[in-house]
Amino acid sequence: MTSGGGNNLISVDPEELRFQFELEKPMHCDIKVTNTTDKHVAFKVKTTSPKKYFVRPNTGVIQPRDICTIRVTLQAQVEYPPDMQCKDKFLLQSTLVPANTDTEELPQNTFSKEPGKQLEECKLKVCYVARTDQGNSDDNLKQNSDPSSNQAIQTARAARDSAVREVTQLQQELDMLKKRRQRSKASPGFSLRLAIAAGLIGIMVGFVLKLALSSPPPPPPPTPTPTPPPATAGAE
Repeated sequence: MTSGGGNNLISVDPEELRFQFELEKPMHCDIKVTNTTDKHVAFKVKTTSPKKYFVRPNTGVIQPRDICTIRVTLQAQVEYPPDMQCKDKFLLQSTLVPANTDTEELPQNTFSKEPGKQLEECKLKVCYVARTDQGNSDDNLKQNSDPSSNQAIQTARAARDSAVREVTQLQQELDMLKKRRQRSKASPGFSLRLAIAAGLIGIMVGFVLKLALSSPPPPPPPTPTPTPPPATAGAE
């Protein structure tokens, strides 16, 4: 800790942020900041990678001899860093402020470096630690630092996503087959009714043809009777 004045205003525990690293899960580390004076101390937290971390609270005022806990959350990461090393750093600034200082809205010049102003800065390093429940930490460190292992993890994820898509497609095809089967169950009844109707029509047509063929032919017209010749008178 570097100081711009005499005694230290705060004590920080720990002075190194250690995160139990795990892929695709947020990780957090708590910092306990103690006001070692009998005055009000304002603090502010800065980081070299603001997009990776959430700091709550990142500013505030600590009462005399009081303690404030700052939670630093590392957002979920999608890949292991090279050699599990992290170059991120945090800077914790502290300075004395009046007792009536608004803790919600600190003046903009609260942490500016001015002559005669006591401003202390504490630098905190970041360290990633492999989870011990995944096996030997040294083995995990070697595995995580190996680019081929990272490639294998990405390949496994791609295979998993592909399998999920195939299962979804198969389920959709199964649902379509079930619907087709339900429709096919109704079609034979329709075909049977159509066949019965066609058979009845055929029977009726055959019956009409049979009646037409079995009807007696109409009687022939009457033959005209020949007229006898007139009688001739004999000679006496």
